[in-house]
Amino acid sequence: MPTYDQLLEELKSIRRPGLPDLRSIDRPALRAAAVAGGFCDGSDDAPAGIEALLKEAVRRLGERDLLGQAAAHTFGLLPDRRGAPAHDRRKTAATVYGVTSERFRKHQEPQVLQQLAEAVLTILREPPTPSGGQGSTGRSPGPGAGARNPAEPGPAGQSTLARGGRTGRTVRIGQEPPLRVGSVPVDAQSTFTLHVSPIELLRDIEVLVSSENVYLEMSKTFRPTVSGALRLAAAVRDPAGEIVDDVLARELAAWLRAHGRPGLPIRPGTVVPTSPGALAARGVRRIYHAAVATPLDDTYEVRPESIARAVGACFALARAERDRYEPALASICFPLLGAGRGGLTPAVSATWLRWAIRDELARDARWRVHLVVRSREIAEAVGAL
Repeated sequence: MPTYDQLLEELKSIRRPGLPDLRSIDRPALRAAAVAGGFCDGSDDAPAGIEALLKEAVRRLGERDLLGQAAAHTFGLLPDRRGAPAHDRRKTAATVYGVTSERFRKHQEPQVLQQLAEAVLTILREPPTPSGGQGSTGRSPGPGAGARNPAEPGPAGQSTLARGGRTGRTVRIGQEPPLRVGSVPVDAQSTFTLHVSPIELLRDIEVLVSSENVYLEMSKTFRPTVSGALRLAAAVRDPAGEIVDDVLARELAAWLRAHGRPGLPIRPGTVVPTSPGALAARGVRRIYHAAVATPLDDTYEVRPESIARAVGACFALARAERDRYEPALASICFPLLGAGRGGLTPAVSATWLRWAIRDELARDARWRVHLVVRSREIAEAVGAL
């Protein structure tokens, strides 16, 4: 798999000559990324595969986001811009930020290239999506699709997951396909169901909980976070796969305006509901956004007591909304709140979650509670608690 530095260097090398130059000079890192991502089979179709990979990376940056728009202009990924001269592409990209071409070259362009390289790596690192599921990119199968047993080790300590008709992407051990572990005791009377899965791939759980910051600013859709994954999966797309309605971010922004809080923080532990957007097709009825993370410079702070408040607020909101639906709301799923960039260890997050869930189930035992984690190791740690 290519490294970030290799990808960034090759992106810099094609900025000036543009996409038409992809066949004349081999870019091994981008070619390897396109093959690994299932965008092409090998060297002969590598130029088209690299172009498709870059378009997908731009989509992950966000077609309405400044970074995504500038990246699309920089590489001529828009209709009728593929063969535009380098200076024209840079000039158009600079207008996205409202700056001169020279200022863009010195300040914004390096960030655009860096974030595009990060987006490519995100595509390669993410767990594979089952065919036809939410967020499917519709990539063509690679040459090794289904050729290896899912558990069979690949080169350099990696394993290849076969995905029925889709490319067998090489992923690091620990990125397992979705797995339902089963019931884990909360106390002597209650249990919850533990899943090893990306949260957006769960089905027929009526309420999914997302971890947010106190400004209710969701993660970018290309970020490997619960917030970013749910935002991407809930977005409504047109027949071409382009996002036409960023449902969750739009509804959160409307809630902030209605409560006089745009640009202002809310109390940690506050929970705000939105519709499920496109996730309704998977049986999801509501998304509850738990504001638990407080930004601090380049990181976040999550206090464990904010997790307990958020869990209590989730159940209170679910009880208030339960009878508005037919059949009534009955299931709710939590991720490990605060265990990502929030800095809490999975054990600390799981301990506070279980304590708060136990308290709520003692009050009302009718709820079916689920917990979702991303790896077997974390699942085993949670079960051991």
